[in-house]
Amino acid sequence: MDESYAADQEYERLDFRNEKPFTEYENCHFRGCVLSNLNLGEVIFSECEFEDCDFSSSALNGTSFRDCNFKNCKLLGLRFEECSDFLLSFRFEACDLSFSSFFQLKMKKTRFDNCKLEQVEFSGADLTGAIFTNADLNNATFRNSILEGADFRKCENITINPEENRLKNAKFSLESLPGLLTRYNLKIS
Repeated sequence: MDESYAADQEYERLDFRNEKPFTEYENCHFRGCVLSNLNLGEVIFSECEFEDCDFSSSALNGTSFRDCNFKNCKLLGLRFEECSDFLLSFRFEACDLSFSSFFQLKMKKTRFDNCKLEQVEFSGADLTGAIFTNADLNNATFRNSILEGADFRKCENITINPEENRLKNAKFSLESLPGLLTRYNLKIS
């Protein structure tokens, strides 16, 4: 039996800072686990679910997230662009991703539902068809990003410069219009 591989396991309230993590997890469910301040480099997570977990300030150099779901997780200050891009796919629901970075990452159709995305770096990211539902994008940075077909209709605190990003068929609400015109110093009432 391979001691570096775990499949179909449930982990509850485990502090991985006190454990030696496996190198690969497949179809595992993590609830209330602490994975913060760890070096998760080269660890592979395939079809895993994370609920109420804390990943804050962990190193993700070469980490793989393949079809992973995060729910109510704390993911502060993570550099997702350091992850392996092979089959990279995740979904975030009710997570705090503040101060994290997705710089130049391909994340087509990624969902951010009810997430806090304060000061998140999205520059150069491909967010084609991404969905931001009830997301707080306070001071999030979008520069040279591909946002075609992305849905921002139910976001707050959004600021995007249309001249610096590809926005074809992106969806915005009337309330977000001021965030698209910030550069022009217009007074909208």
